[in-house]
Amino acid sequence: MLHVCSLSKLTETVRKTGATHLVTLINTEMDVPTPDGIAPGKHLFLGFNDIVAPVKGLTPPTDDHVLRLVDFVRSWDRQSPLVIHCWAGISRSTAGAYITACALNPDRNEFALAERLRHQAPSATPNARLVAIADKLLERDGRMIDAVRAMGRGANAYEGVPFVMPLD
Repeated sequence: MLHVCSLSKLTETVRKTGATHLVTLINTEMDVPTPDGIAPGKHLFLGFNDIVAPVKGLTPPTDDHVLRLVDFVRSWDRQSPLVIHCWAGISRSTAGAYITACALNPDRNEFALAERLRHQAPSATPNARLVAIADKLLERDGRMIDAVRAMGRGANAYEGVPFVMPLD
């Protein structure tokens, strides 16, 4: 099961779900200790800013970030929960959840997966740069980009509510 949350809900989400795998998508300079229950080798930290175009002094998401995410989630045995989080649980983590769903379900329709994400997370506004990179790497021919664009901006929120992204 895939759970998504903000940094402020991370410890609680890991504890409540019994997660053994964790993906952190947050600014490089943020110190995010690995919560109890997550072995160090099961915590993927990807440091970059929540931006869609390069900005001087900030780190944009790159192909390497997305490749590492896809490799990590594909190596996850799915026997116990995985948590993906970012600062607010709205942009980077929802993009990570969508990318994960697409990577683990290569034959599933991108629009159906985006619709499922919107249903589970009304405030989800996936980072468009992450989605575009994943679309290219997963050879989705622009369908991931189009699906997220069609999904539109999520409801206004300071912080997303933790949610489950079904992967079946």
